[in-house]
Amino acid sequence: MIALRHIVFGMLFMLVAATSAPAADRLSPVLGDDGLYVQPWFLQSFLDLRDDLSETSKAGRRLAVLFEQRGCPWCEELHKVDFGDPAIAEYVRSNFNVIQINIYGAREVTDFDGTVLTEKALARKWGVRGTPSFVFLPADGDGVGQRSGGEAAEARMPGYQPPETFVAFFRYVRENRTNSEDFQRYLAGLRTSGRATAAE
Repeated sequence: MIALRHIVFGMLFMLVAATSAPAADRLSPVLGDDGLYVQPWFLQSFLDLRDDLSETSKAGRRLAVLFEQRGCPWCEELHKVDFGDPAIAEYVRSNFNVIQINIYGAREVTDFDGTVLTEKALARKWGVRGTPSFVFLPADGDGVGQRSGGEAAEARMPGYQPPETFVAFFRYVRENRTNSEDFQRYLAGLRTSGRATAAE
């Protein structure tokens, strides 16, 4: 009986410790009114993507546009598993500005070519068909020019990716390897060196 009490007490202690852990260790996404999970550190944007790229470039980061939709189980997995890992979330937050777009949304977005259109129309224009999908833009405005973001995209990550592949792809973009090395070869190199799961 005493042993059972000790076990129950220990379990209660662990539960209390887990729920009182710092927010940075828990990284629980918030479910917004539009039905999308959102990370508190996502870029709060007026959705003029030209301004967002300029701001991102000045901050020394890269711009990633994330397309999601309500009720998408893989989007939830992205937020709870990939972004739920504090090391991965910190790597992405430190090196990227992420803008979230609802592929069925009605908010107005200004594309890099100056066209103003709804989120839904932007997703169609950029050729985004599934969720979650990341579109990575060039490091600065010179890489975009007067083109649409869909045309100027430096890399795309369509669909859900498990943590190892997910963080590796962000590193691949951050290290400017998209024009010089195939991602699968880059990932294989990380695995060989034992750095595949590192969010450095």
